[in-house]
Amino acid sequence: MGGKKESSSPSLWLASNPSKRWGELFFLFYTPFWLTLCLGIVVPFKLYESFTEWEYLLIGLVSAVPSFLLPMLFVGEADRSLCLKDRYWLKASVWTILFSYVGNYFWTHYFFTVLGASYTFPSWKMNNVPHTTFLLTHVCFLFYHVGSNMTLRRLRHAIADMPKQVQLLLEATWILAFAYFIAYLETVAISNFPYYEFVDRAVMYKVGCLFYAIYFIVSFPMFLRIDEKPGDAWDLPRAAIDALGAAMLVTIILDLWRIFLGPIVPIPETKQCIQPGLPWFPGHDNMT
Repeated sequence: MGGKKESSSPSLWLASNPSKRWGELFFLFYTPFWLTLCLGIVVPFKLYESFTEWEYLLIGLVSAVPSFLLPMLFVGEADRSLCLKDRYWLKASVWTILFSYVGNYFWTHYFFTVLGASYTFPSWKMNNVPHTTFLLTHVCFLFYHVGSNMTLRRLRHAIADMPKQVQLLLEATWILAFAYFIAYLETVAISNFPYYEFVDRAVMYKVGCLFYAIYFIVSFPMFLRIDEKPGDAWDLPRAAIDALGAAMLVTIILDLWRIFLGPIVPIPETKQCIQPGLPWFPGHDNMT
């Protein structure tokens, strides 16, 4: 009777898979910790003005590392009967690590060459991208994708009785709108941090956020699929391959924008970041 009651009144927001439900709620409730640290303490009080490479790296580590340690130390009831590799939070973390790594290592250079962005704070870098951003992007993307999962799930419940074509149209419209909203929200949220600069911030808000939203237009529906269907449990290799597939699709779309639409602002040579870049960026051959 208890099992029947649970299946007849599923949550409109949460996953039916217990491990996935616990993992999503953990990522959701973990978010205020790192968000308060970065945007509630460091930025408003301008602590970054005295930061060196060490402090920036420490902020990234303090924000990201507990998202791995806490679920291992405090195992949720739904995960106690599962091997570590079968727990949703680990699959979601692996997916996000790979997707966000590609985003930082490769796609940040599109922000340099297409959007006119630059990092000017002291930091150790990989491919001219601060290590701190690799760490912070991980927890940011976990939060964004859990939010997308919950809203998409709620939308699917609401439109379940509509024709299939209408469902697809409404879901695609929501993904586009939510992706743009997230991109815009992040851009505004970090606008008080003076060492992440744009040639023209107003154009970035209007057009650049659409460029950034391409990440999520691809990733939101793909990330949702992890352990979403009953009886279709993913393993870690599947999560890793899926993340890399999503990353490749985003890379193709971003590069098509670069080739056919070009930069959204004129980028003076004095305001361009001098970086090795990627092999297909103009000027790379002249620097090698």
